[in-house]
Amino acid sequence: MTLKKTFPKILWLIISSSIFFIILYFALFYYTKKAEKQVYANSVDQFDNEVNKSLEVNAKPILVAINNDTNWDEFVKFIANRDVKWYEESIGNELSIYEADYMGVYDANKNFIIRTPTPKIKSVDFIPKQEMELLKKVGINKFYIKIPEGIAEVTGAAIHPSDDPFKNKKQAAGFFFVVRLVDKKFLKDLEKLTSSEIELLVDKVSLTDDNKKIKSLYRLEDSNGKLIGGLLFKRNFAVYFENTTNLLYVMIVAFFVNLLVSLIYTRRLVYHPLDLVRRVLETGNKKAIKELKKTTGEFSYIGNLFEENSNQKIELIKAKIKAEESDRLKSSFLANLSHEIRTPMNAINGFTELIINTNVNETEKLEYLNVIEKSGKNLVSIIDDLIEMSKIDSNQITPNFTVVNLESCVNELYETIRITIKNKAIDFKLIPSKTPAEFNIITDDIKLKQVIINLVTNAVKFTDEGEVTFGYEIDEQKGQINFMVKDTGLGIDEDNHKNIFDRFKRVDSDISVKVGGLGLGLAISKAYVELLGGTINLKSRVGEGSTFYFSIPLQYAKVEHIVVKSIKSKETTKSEEQVILIAEDDNINFLLFQKMMQNKNFKILRAINGQEAVDICINNPEVDLVLMDIKMPLMNGFEALEQIRPIRPLLPVIAQTAYSSSEDKIKIEEAGFTDYITKPLNRERLFELVDQYLHKQQTNEA
Repeated sequence: MTLKKTFPKILWLIISSSIFFIILYFALFYYTKKAEKQVYANSVDQFDNEVNKSLEVNAKPILVAINNDTNWDEFVKFIANRDVKWYEESIGNELSIYEADYMGVYDANKNFIIRTPTPKIKSVDFIPKQEMELLKKVGINKFYIKIPEGIAEVTGAAIHPSDDPFKNKKQAAGFFFVVRLVDKKFLKDLEKLTSSEIELLVDKVSLTDDNKKIKSLYRLEDSNGKLIGGLLFKRNFAVYFENTTNLLYVMIVAFFVNLLVSLIYTRRLVYHPLDLVRRVLETGNKKAIKELKKTTGEFSYIGNLFEENSNQKIELIKAKIKAEESDRLKSSFLANLSHEIRTPMNAINGFTELIINTNVNETEKLEYLNVIEKSGKNLVSIIDDLIEMSKIDSNQITPNFTVVNLESCVNELYETIRITIKNKAIDFKLIPSKTPAEFNIITDDIKLKQVIINLVTNAVKFTDEGEVTFGYEIDEQKGQINFMVKDTGLGIDEDNHKNIFDRFKRVDSDISVKVGGLGLGLAISKAYVELLGGTINLKSRVGEGSTFYFSIPLQYAKVEHIVVKSIKSKETTKSEEQVILIAEDDNINFLLFQKMMQNKNFKILRAINGQEAVDICINNPEVDLVLMDIKMPLMNGFEALEQIRPIRPLLPVIAQTAYSSSEDKIKIEEAGFTDYITKPLNRERLFELVDQYLHKQQTNEA
């Protein structure tokens, strides 16, 4: 309300005190302004023509030279044979002749081949691909482009043989570009050529009126005709209107007397700052905030407060958008999680109900049980991925670096995976390394194996026919080991490449829905690779397959290679009343142990907690082997083992656990357990462990 009352008063003061001077000014100005404008306009037109001609002269040597170079049979041959020596001798040494800062060569497919830069330009491949398409039609062209080093003038030409001087008979063999940075040297040379001052305009490209100088604006446009900057040429205006100037001096002196009274103390110190405050409050105008900060006194402080408030508002909006996106992705992930868990659970519950409540023959019963087993394994796999991803997010995963025989590790993985996918109609190959490791290496072999297994399993999932290959190479120069997993499957659309390693984003397709899963395997693999100090990336095209590359640091252990011995399968034989203690608090799990071993000649004892397991081992020396659950009431498996070991140091104690991560396995081994088996139990693995350690126990006793 105060502003509305103050402004008319200020305006009336200005008008009343200045009306005499304004009438006098316009009476004299009217008769001279037309002539002055005409002379000025003619001078500007003449200056524009001069500037354009000068720029044409400045660019002509480059156009002539580049036209000669690109109509050269030897240059065409270079595109095919990539003879770097010829290029350096014949083209690269012409950088000074062109007086350029960069020269670059591309092939007919717009792929970068080679460049010759000066220290001014560090960028490598920055020429727009659409410009090369244009050169196929016009042969030669000049445009401007923004690069990290600034605005650059680019002259490009299509490369043709010498019998095609007009570049219209044959297809272009490649493209050659000469680049000059629009820097101080460039502007200084133009200033000498045009006898004028030159200013490079980037953000605001426009002409402003100035009666003392004539100006010409040369537009700097990119290959699409978009304005990216301008060169403002300025020259002193040599024509003066003496009478007009003298009259203006008289009027300006009188006018400033009036302005000193009315404007200096009101507009600058009161009205203008208040108007800026009004604009900020009404529209949040950032320009008004900057102007308000430049004022003096309290208004400058208010401007700082407005800017701080504006920045906080922007940050809040960004945080809100990010939070909403995160919530959306998590909701989608949880919905997918619900579906993936319910799918195997539905199969387990459904087929179990069929077996219990319907009359099925043995063939159908076996088929239903196979479905239940497969669904159970799928459910365990989903839960394992969730647990592992949770540990990665909470930084509970740490690498356990050990000495690893890389060749044996890779060969062992190949044999293991080959057996598991033998029913799939694909060609699975291990590519021998051209540069195998000279010594054992130091890395976390468990995580390395898991990464390779995840990538190979993923490749097998999405490859119905064709081949899946993997292998590695040693790069001594870069000090890294480069791994590759390649398939000829469906491939991944380029738009999904950025999401492929994101734990909350899943690449949706008919096949991905069919194979199921949460899609966490690649996210876990990426986390493991980064944990080992490496990087992972992808190359893929739809219909052509995918190739995953990852590298880890190369660190030799400087020891002899470890020979990996093949593990022979053992048959479990019936024991002569050997005693096995099963420490298991869950009745269903204990029942499962009993049913698995009911055909073996074992005496089974049970402990329902850790303390009971300790008592049985101490009081029953005939106990030959212990299957110890890790998580039990009263005393857990780790605490029970601490009390058993001093009394029965040679007694085999096998940990049975639902924890399946590599860190849990390491913890079990460090605690002193003889071995471990994970839940859900694998019957063959259980018999293998029991047979192995009971046989070893008999040998020790003998």
